[in-house]
Amino acid sequence: MSPDTFRTSPVEQAPAVPFSGHINEGLRVGERLIVVGVVEPRPDRFYILLSCGPGLGQRPPSDVALELCVLMKESQVLCRARVSGRWGAAERTAPFFPFIHQPFRIDISCQQSQFQIFVDGQQLLSFGHRVPRLQDIDTLWIAGALRITKLG
Repeated sequence: MSPDTFRTSPVEQAPAVPFSGHINEGLRVGERLIVVGVVEPRPDRFYILLSCGPGLGQRPPSDVALELCVLMKESQVLCRARVSGRWGAAERTAPFFPFIHQPFRIDISCQQSQFQIFVDGQQLLSFGHRVPRLQDIDTLWIAGALRITKLG
């Protein structure tokens, strides 16, 4: 799959899942990524990843700055990172499970020392940076039981 390219303007057509998109010039402090979507009927899980490079085929590269995994049956949200090919421990710090309302909007805000993740305007969690150079984070991946309606 060839990645789509975007920066600040939203992707015009709703992209198919799985999705891989290139972030021109990588992430910068103060930047936001927005995913508006609807969970598919009888969902299991969906993922949103920010990685350093496009990886191979359907597999992300060895450095994943953020993996946001939404487990629908367990009503859990997990975050973890992969540095030099090794996954870190999953963090389960979300104080609530926001994915019962349809559709929903996820905002991932890149701050100086962390990602802040909001769902429908409420802060869900923060996840500290594990990848030292933010500009190396240049690929957005979305997979699982999710239909994307808007991406920006």
